[in-house]
Amino acid sequence: MSLIETRKLGHVYSQGTPLEFTALSDVDFSAEAGEFIGLIGHTGSGKSTLIQHLNGLLKPTSGEVLFQGENIYKDKQFTHQLRFHVGLVFQYPEYQLFEETVYKDISFGPKNMGLDEKEIDRRVHEAAAFVELSDEVLQASPFDLSGGQKRRAAIAGVIAMEPEVLVLDEPTAGLDPSGRESLLANIRAYRDKMNATVIMVSHSMEEIAETVDRLYVMRKGTIAMSGTPMEVFERAEELQPMGLAVPQITEVFTALRARGANVPNVYTVEQAVRAISEMKGGAASC
Repeated sequence: MSLIETRKLGHVYSQGTPLEFTALSDVDFSAEAGEFIGLIGHTGSGKSTLIQHLNGLLKPTSGEVLFQGENIYKDKQFTHQLRFHVGLVFQYPEYQLFEETVYKDISFGPKNMGLDEKEIDRRVHEAAAFVELSDEVLQASPFDLSGGQKRRAAIAGVIAMEPEVLVLDEPTAGLDPSGRESLLANIRAYRDKMNATVIMVSHSMEEIAETVDRLYVMRKGTIAMSGTPMEVFERAEELQPMGLAVPQITEVFTALRARGANVPNVYTVEQAVRAISEMKGGAASC
């Protein structure tokens, strides 16, 4: 049984008005415990609409959302509690910071869970450690932080609730390469320690190829394809009409093969380095 899934999910904005727009149609999506799932698609493909259904922020027009096999709308209490189990981090989450100190901001979710002060304090410090925020930063105003620190503080606020499912909408948008890699490492650390499911929306094919176990490709409110990064990126000719591309390193190796080089398909820089090393080793032994 999937930890979280949608069945024939549909969503229509402004239904019954001249502005009616179908954002999702018959979407079947699932994620298992501990999986790292990627979600890609052109702007307007329905990615953000889909993830807002996963913790009940949006209600389906048709179909259903299940958490641990239960419809998330089976009763009001279940829907309310779901938001502590499925944490959603919006794109540019730093704009959601509002408290006097970073500590208070991170503690907001755990307080709403009704936890005691000792447990709240533990969760705040553990969440801060996951995203590499120091104790000194915890006492600062969130509005005095750098852009990268604000991003980490906002993500820590969701992690502090210790959700089984962590949903992130473009978490690395606007960060430099070092900041992106560091933040992704923090997210992976949370997944590994908590055996959490992570669902990440991204426009970076390199990021997706290097990070996720499985990915879904959305197009015009539907699931166009799904599979491992290798399975999806092997279908480059189908991705291009959707406004998507394969990772740059894949394009490089594809161009090398077109020029007669005997190189394999690769989807990450790590795979490329390994392939080149093996080629050098083979040449040296000849």
